[in-house]
Amino acid sequence: MRRTSSFVVAAISLLLALSVYATEPVYHVASHEILAGDVKWDYLTYDPGSARLFITHGDQVDVYDTTLHQVVGRIAGTPGVHGVALAPELDKGFTSNGRTNTVTIFQLSTLGVLLTLPTERKPDAIVYDPFARRVFVANGDSGSLTVIDAAKNAVLATIVIGGKLEFAAVDGKGRLYVNVEDKNTLAVVDTTKLSVVSRYDLSASCKEPTGLSIDVATERLFVGCHSQTMVVVAGATGKVLATVPIGKGCDATAYDSELKLAFSSNGEGTLTIISADTYTVAQTLNTRPTARTMALDPVSHRIYTVAAEREAPGAAGIRPRLKPGTFTLLSVAR
Repeated sequence: MRRTSSFVVAAISLLLALSVYATEPVYHVASHEILAGDVKWDYLTYDPGSARLFITHGDQVDVYDTTLHQVVGRIAGTPGVHGVALAPELDKGFTSNGRTNTVTIFQLSTLGVLLTLPTERKPDAIVYDPFARRVFVANGDSGSLTVIDAAKNAVLATIVIGGKLEFAAVDGKGRLYVNVEDKNTLAVVDTTKLSVVSRYDLSASCKEPTGLSIDVATERLFVGCHSQTMVVVAGATGKVLATVPIGKGCDATAYDSELKLAFSSNGEGTLTIISADTYTVAQTLNTRPTARTMALDPVSHRIYTVAAEREAPGAAGIRPRLKPGTFTLLSVAR
């Protein structure tokens, strides 16, 4: 009887374990590849239509083909590039160049540069809104958004918001959200009227908001904060729906609409994976230190992030020096 009972208990435990394994996401670092060039970078942008990853990389953008597993092109002449926004229906891409206060417009199919437009000081995050067919550039030092007519390749306006602007996201229905890092707020912009319509105070649960992504179906925002929290915010009202612990040094978040998962890439060397249904941490994956930004492939559900080895520890508040020749692309898969 004891043997039978022990066998039954063991079998039930195994079934429960398999059930948990089947329902919980189990991600792993599937590959890592050293890429030539500068060890400075910021945002990554993925284009599902071409399966290409746009990696901001010093003074250029590397274009990496995720099916061929190699760099297939470069966009040069983008000094201090921070981000890339894509407008596939216009066959165009846009880069924010922090050292020259400019945006470079390039042809998406050929990667050829079309022209350069001026912005205000230190353009950082950049997003394309297909609803208004406009590009919005977050100028970190000016506290403003430069608005570009994507079809006409012309600067339309400057929207003054105030504060240190971080990442932005659009809902495709006429709203843009942008983190204001030094004010612990989330500003809401009407992308057709080009005006600020709301400011959401996140200070009770979020210090220094940086990463931002959106669930457009439910208008939920996933805000990554330097206080080691992800705040889920209702876009329509600004209500904080949940506060979830994440790793240290988040600089990007992503949302997988099919799997209902939110991600936070953390500079400490972890990727926090969160259930958007229960607002709980499903998994904390070790990546590599400095892997603070990322891009999501919504088709394969892979996450791409980059990192480099530290040469020496940095002083408080100062980023450490990084070893030349160690710039590494990591692919995270289920």
